[in-house]
Amino acid sequence: MGTQMKELGGNLIPGQTKNRAAGLYRLAFLMTGDRARSLAVTLDAISSADGTDSFFPSWMLAWSQRLVIAKVLAGMRDELAASARRTASLRDEKRALPSRDWIFEPDADGAEGQIENALLVIDVFPRCALLLTVFEGMSAENAAILLDVDRAVVRKARIIGLQELTRNLARIQGWTFEVSRSCLRTTELQHA
Repeated sequence: MGTQMKELGGNLIPGQTKNRAAGLYRLAFLMTGDRARSLAVTLDAISSADGTDSFFPSWMLAWSQRLVIAKVLAGMRDELAASARRTASLRDEKRALPSRDWIFEPDADGAEGQIENALLVIDVFPRCALLLTVFEGMSAENAAILLDVDRAVVRKARIIGLQELTRNLARIQGWTFEVSRSCLRTTELQHA
């Protein structure tokens, strides 16, 4: 996610083009949770970048991430709207989290898979808000426009997504949910 392309003489290096396509597919998959839909959107965005001019494909690939995001969001508008309503209606509550000294320590070669699994179980709107604002570095304002919601809902969803991601990664590493004063954190939705 958020990979950068290197160019040689205006042309993408073939291996980097493949890496870019894989990164776009992965982003689409993490947003949708649907492999077939993600592949179709990614292939559509990549094929629209094909052309005869050596500059045009490079330029289109640079914009392909935006194309993929737009197509994914358009394809799941109803699902996102329902999830956004659920998210907006959630009350601020205390959520059990691992202790402050907990550190994510992935298995030797399993970090990507663990993060993917931890993300995919998060409700779709908080997951997309998290992916766009944290993983892709998009501002809450721009994410709100793309997600067609108020900026405050994006901020709330980002906090929920981060909390759920943390809980899910901790569970993967064997953390069990125990209600104790040291585990409970007050959810603060201001200035996120």
